[in-house]
Amino acid sequence: MTDYQAPLRDMQFLMKTLAGLDDIARLPGCEEASEDLVNAVLEEAGKFAAGVLAPINRQGDLQGCRLTEDGRVITPDGWAEAYKQFAEAGWIGLSLPVEHGGQGLPKLLSTAVWEMWFSTNMAFTMLPQLNVGQAEALQIAASDEQKALWLGKVVSGEWAATMNLTEPQAGSDLAATRCRAEPREDGSYRLFGQKIFISYGEHELTPNIVHLVLARLPDAPAGVKGLSLFIVPKYLLDADGQPGVKNDVRCISIEHKMGIHGSPTCTLSYGDAGGAVGWLVGQPNRGLETMFIMMNEARFGVGVQGLGLGERAYQYALAYARERVQGRDAVSGEAGRPIIHHPDVKRMLLGMRARVMAMRGLLYTAAGWFDIAHHSPDAAAAGKARRYVDLLMPVAKGWCTEVGNDVCDEAIQVFGGMGFVEETGIAQFFRDARIITIYEGTTGIQANDLIGRKILRENGETLRELIAELREGLALLRGNDFTLLADGLDVGVAALEGTTDWILANGKTRLADVLAGAVPFLHLLGSVVGAWQMGRMAQAARLQLAAGEGDATYLRSLVELAHFYFATVLPEAAARAQTVQTAGPALSAFSEAAF
Repeated sequence: MTDYQAPLRDMQFLMKTLAGLDDIARLPGCEEASEDLVNAVLEEAGKFAAGVLAPINRQGDLQGCRLTEDGRVITPDGWAEAYKQFAEAGWIGLSLPVEHGGQGLPKLLSTAVWEMWFSTNMAFTMLPQLNVGQAEALQIAASDEQKALWLGKVVSGEWAATMNLTEPQAGSDLAATRCRAEPREDGSYRLFGQKIFISYGEHELTPNIVHLVLARLPDAPAGVKGLSLFIVPKYLLDADGQPGVKNDVRCISIEHKMGIHGSPTCTLSYGDAGGAVGWLVGQPNRGLETMFIMMNEARFGVGVQGLGLGERAYQYALAYARERVQGRDAVSGEAGRPIIHHPDVKRMLLGMRARVMAMRGLLYTAAGWFDIAHHSPDAAAAGKARRYVDLLMPVAKGWCTEVGNDVCDEAIQVFGGMGFVEETGIAQFFRDARIITIYEGTTGIQANDLIGRKILRENGETLRELIAELREGLALLRGNDFTLLADGLDVGVAALEGTTDWILANGKTRLADVLAGAVPFLHLLGSVVGAWQMGRMAQAARLQLAAGEGDATYLRSLVELAHFYFATVLPEAAARAQTVQTAGPALSAFSEAAF
């Protein structure tokens, strides 16, 4: 096994130069985020990730979770102790509001911290991630009384949290939701139905679990417009606000999965003994709007999972390539040298690192936009940041998970046959990573959201705004003597702009053809936005080199890494652009009977 090394230097460089940490620390409510504090938090998080979470990751994979005959879920050894330390250290509330028990630090900082958690133990970290998402939803939609009862416990991690959307017959189609909620005279509701794929739906790591459940009221309209949101705790609260009588919700099965074995994925049954007691959150029939707050937080977090797992897989592959001796050096002909000297292995490693840095640049920059949107007194700046977050959320989730999955796959290739052997450990990261392209909406769902809600609905207005900024970045590259990068980005942006024009021209009359190319378009946008970030990184590195600041070897490596990304990843944009425009007719011409 390879010890985890938190990539602090990469994190600190990108947070400062791309995401604008200094500017964010000047925003109202973010003043505590000095560079010294940020670095101290990152260092402590790195120690916790390497010292507490990484050591139990493998045993969590091997042991998995177990459902007992009486409906209890037993989590792997070490989980309870690690969660207790995690919650007591205040990590869950890092970016949550101070008034609810959080620390109120910028999302930019918490994004880097969560990257470390996901790198070292994704299955474990899915539990506290749910608390963050639920806290975001409750602080916006819950009543003051509900906040007083539930929110502080969720922020502190004293109680766990879940979100319950999917049902056996519905899958991703929430319009098919059948779970029903019947009102009672005391203002509460009784819920009846089943929910599937509920991460950490049952466990004994905390004394209570707060479920957020989508259900229908008796008079609800059909479709997603008839969904309401309810707080349904595992245990009802007594007069002192503490867990008391068991609610009518139980785990009837857990999934046996390809990966994330340490995370119990549960089927929950509500109302088998008279109805699970719940309370309405927000307005009737508007539950999906509130749940989307939690889902958006989760979608961004899943993108960070792609980054974290990609980083960890890269570290494994790099360590193995430095140690594994095989063949002859392609240049010197010398035998007995590590495989990192083989051109193809070096290509894979450099490609992995380049894509990880592109993901990190995009996600950290987006986290900075979150902070600007929430804290900036400049309405124009806040509005622009919000528009960019909304537009690129499908890319942050869809592209980063696909790329993270690819990086984990390529890490196995670096290992060769040993990568297929479980004892080396690299296979677990690939198995764990496979789910991230699926949950919180598959890549196809993200791509359809990008095309339908983010581009066609507003006639491409925000995307064109972003394209204009990409062209400004291109001009900066050319003005700073990055000719090769400027030429490459010029081709990529032209492909993006031309494809955008085609989508807008055909979206109303040939929607099926447009959606047939939605996933390639998502990849096109991701690779071009990734190149934009890599170009910004190269310029920042060269500026520091010219000023005689920092580690010159490291800074030169960033410039070279950007050139490698532009040479090997960005050219995919032109091919993706062609695919977007040709996939639809080819798909339509193929009949179902021909399958």
